Amino acid sequence: MNQNILAQYNDMKEEIKDIRIRIQKLDKFLENPPIVSDMVRGTRRDGTIGPIKITGIPEPMYKRKQQLREQYQQLLEEKEVELLELTCQAERYIQSTPKSELRIMFRLYYIDGLTWVQVAHRMNSMFPKKRIKYTEDSCRMRINRFFEEI
Repeated sequence: MNQNILAQYNDMKEEIKDIRIRIQKLDKFLENPPIVSDMVRGTRRDGTIGPIKITGIPEPMYKRKQQLREQYQQLLEEKEVELLELTCQAERYIQSTPKSELRIMFRLYYIDGLTWVQVAHRMNSMFPKKRIKYTEDSCRMRINRFFEEI
């Protein structure tokens, strides 16, 4: 196990967000499908010949969007299972880290998805009596040094 698991975890979270956004767009389309109109020339019910306005939902496109939404939903469920497995692997990797301070930084940055600035603020609030305060660069460099040692 190495740093790649943590990177994969973040990538998988972003992929799941993207799939959810696509499903939401399809849901909006399916709730309010576009109504199309066309004019044709033909015989009306009263027997006169002339232009007739036809209005409706484009059925083939609507059905394709429904099928696509179902496929995305199935893909989302599969990816969520994969993410759960990756979460377990990432947590095991983080737990193998010898220092508690590094484990907290790993969880904040990789699992919670915080920026280095947010990690530094959170670490400062967790350890307010520390003589040297955490900074964005100090947190990032501690993690980088840990990976270089391995």
